[in-house]
Amino acid sequence: MPQTDPAAAPPWVVAPTEERNPDTVGIDLAATLDMLRMINDEDAKVAGAVRAALPALAEAVDLAAEALRGGHRIHYFGAGTSGRIALMDAAELIPTYGTDPSQVVAHHAGGTEAVGRPIENLEDDEAGGAADAAGLQPGDVAVGLTASGRTPYVIGALRAARARQARTILMSANPTASFGTEADVHVGVATGPEVIAGSTRMKAGTAQKMLLNAFSTALMVRTGHTFSNLMVAVGARNTKLRGRVVRILVEATGLDPRVCAEAAERAGGDGRVALVSLLAEVSVDAARHALTESGGAVRQALVVAGRTS
Repeated sequence: MPQTDPAAAPPWVVAPTEERNPDTVGIDLAATLDMLRMINDEDAKVAGAVRAALPALAEAVDLAAEALRGGHRIHYFGAGTSGRIALMDAAELIPTYGTDPSQVVAHHAGGTEAVGRPIENLEDDEAGGAADAAGLQPGDVAVGLTASGRTPYVIGALRAARARQARTILMSANPTASFGTEADVHVGVATGPEVIAGSTRMKAGTAQKMLLNAFSTALMVRTGHTFSNLMVAVGARNTKLRGRVVRILVEATGLDPRVCAEAAERAGGDGRVALVSLLAEVSVDAARHALTESGGAVRQALVVAGRTS
């Protein structure tokens, strides 16, 4: 594993998240309620910092949506807290939006072994990041998550991705990170010093979760995985989800729940197929064909199926 050259960098991490927070220097002397107020006061700053970075995040979403529409894949790369947030975000897209598991893939430094048992030195392995990015293809998108903006594992992955003609996005809590200029898009959120200096699972982690939630949700909307604000691509794979599909169909169509339940059953639990069938008043087979022709986007499928309003 490569070692840091002491002549090339100071023997400490230079990043906003590593600075000491002047508002919490007395936290260890505070009463419990006052301590929690300090933490909450810092947490309240995160949403505003994320809002300031939305223009860059919009660029990232549009870049990724173009890739998905072109049949390419999105890859997340992160270490520690960043990697765990990435894994959670990618995993939850599958049941929520009916995505294929290969469409959005998360890579954590050290793999699954390092998810539940931290192996801290793996984030310094630039070659490991490059190896994890070896499967990317031209047109794919690599999203690197790092609080400091300088994590070697993430940098290695993004550099390898670019060498494979993939597009690159960096999400960090360091707007001035030098590597940001190498990425196609740098979404840098100024979360500032943590409550406990360097504890980036806190504000920086919260910002990264907000960024990825917004990024992947907007990506799903842009690629037709919703109808209005309804997650119509959810599959009816258990009792709760079967009920959710019916409720979504009722909300989207205004039809009787029994009619919607029957449509869902005819569609094999596929909410999009059932919805197109109901709204366009066509058979399940015709609805499925329209969705195939439209790449799975409901609004376009309704046009294909002949609904004009």
